[in-house]
Amino acid sequence: MREDLILEENKKEKVLLVGVNTGSEDDFAQSMQELGSLAEACNMEVTGIMTQNLETVNKALYIGSGKVEEVRSFAAECEAELVIFEDTLSPSQLKNLEEALKLPVMDRTNLILDIFAIRAKSREAKLQVEVARLKYLLPRLVGMHAALSRQGGASGSMSSKGAGEKKLELDRRKIEHRISELEQELKEISGERETQRKKRVRSKVPQVALVGYTNAGKSTLLNAMVDAYVKDENKRVFEEDMLFATLETAVRRIENERKKPFFLADTVGFINKLPHGLIKAFRSTLEEVKNADLLLHVVDYADENHKTHIEVTKETLKELGAGDIPVIYVYNKADLCMENLPQVKENRIYMSAKGGEGMEALFEMIVRSLYAENQKTAFLIPYDKGQIVSYLCENTEVIAQSYEENGVYLMTDCPKADMARYQAYIVEQESGRTGEVNG
Repeated sequence: MREDLILEENKKEKVLLVGVNTGSEDDFAQSMQELGSLAEACNMEVTGIMTQNLETVNKALYIGSGKVEEVRSFAAECEAELVIFEDTLSPSQLKNLEEALKLPVMDRTNLILDIFAIRAKSREAKLQVEVARLKYLLPRLVGMHAALSRQGGASGSMSSKGAGEKKLELDRRKIEHRISELEQELKEISGERETQRKKRVRSKVPQVALVGYTNAGKSTLLNAMVDAYVKDENKRVFEEDMLFATLETAVRRIENERKKPFFLADTVGFINKLPHGLIKAFRSTLEEVKNADLLLHVVDYADENHKTHIEVTKETLKELGAGDIPVIYVYNKADLCMENLPQVKENRIYMSAKGGEGMEALFEMIVRSLYAENQKTAFLIPYDKGQIVSYLCENTEVIAQSYEENGVYLMTDCPKADMARYQAYIVEQESGRTGEVNG
């Protein structure tokens, strides 16, 4: 390949970031910083930042009318090819700004959609992103054909409309038809996912979902669990130090020799002002979160904004209907700012998924939470009921086993369902919280 073509491929689009602060200075600074990270994740070069303090955003232009000329001059000065606004712009704001600035304009929502489009790998993720993009575009068609004629009558027939209106109506219909096709295909894929989910539910193996802000280390944690307890390179997922590195939901069965397995699901990361259309588009994927028995809320403890990220994740979980599911807070990357890991405090653990510090402690926390209702139970199984012995040995943690005159004696840490199922063979079981055994 010619050198000039390589340089062209690697060339980054120069962008100017613009934001309006109507509230907290700290929150606004965080949001602008994050906007810069999003632009970089989209292979853009931030050449300038411009902000304005207002009580409320301008309904017509988002920024104050007197600020427009300043932004246009500064964009020319820093050679910006694109202006990105910190918030979601209305269709009229987008149109007015492009006309006033004489430059392409993008808002935060469109930028995130672009990143999702770049990151999407699976068929399902690509379809979900396309649906979100088209729904974002639909109300913004207005004004896109201003150069075309708009003469024509006022009746509802297409024949009486001007060329611009006809084009607009045709584009709208095409987009609506395409959205309908995509949603039908997603429904079929979602049906397959639901079938897999029902199989996991029927297996009675508990479900655990990794949730958290983007780039907190969810995929790294899943891979660390796979390395420690699955030991299969093919079960690892893609991980990278970048925003929205993965959009695909991956589910892995995790267990050790104690026969207390669980399914662990990696999910798409959250972000402040995550477009509602994306949450809606990815809702079927995020069902893994809603149906989980336990959430691992992964937090980048080394990030100075981690408290804000926790609140954003909590709000998104509420929106998904998953706000009441039990949670273990996993303060990841803690090795970057504290010593003597891991540290466990009630439903919190400070650890490092990448360094491996705390994996065993986290596993114990998960098992304790999922199997909290288990009881130490002793069974005496007649020798002609060998299938029951096999079942208990395969599906429960066997603490002690011996061969007695009347059958096989098993002391197990047993789920209540299995206790009820084989109640006729129980000879001892744990008494309350004391851990004593009744004979």
